[in-house]
Amino acid sequence: MAIDHTSAGIIINILSASGGHSSDESATLIRAEHVEVFRMVMPSGKRTPEHRAAGAITIQCIAGEIELVAHGKTQQLRAGQLVFLADGEAHEVCALSDATLLISMWLHRK
Repeated sequence: MAIDHTSAGIIINILSASGGHSSDESATLIRAEHVEVFRMVMPSGKRTPEHRAAGAITIQCIAGEIELVAHGKTQQLRAGQLVFLADGEAHEVCALSDATLLISMWLHRK
């Protein structure tokens, strides 16, 4: 369930309430003028096409394992690991197992 426009100071559970990994559990957790934080749940085998974020991002793997293609190389990101991608860095992700990611974006909204 998405938490719309969460106020500063509110504690958020970044894991799903059920603790599972079904494909409908992705949610925007925080949306503010220049920052978004969302949980992306990816079943094993799911892939995102190459894309560029509208700002710098961090991708934190909080469950499972993914393959990240960025910076001209392919790397595995496992639970407990974090990667930073600069503004506009092309990247793609593939879930090697059922995975949950916490993605933070710093945006250029006016």
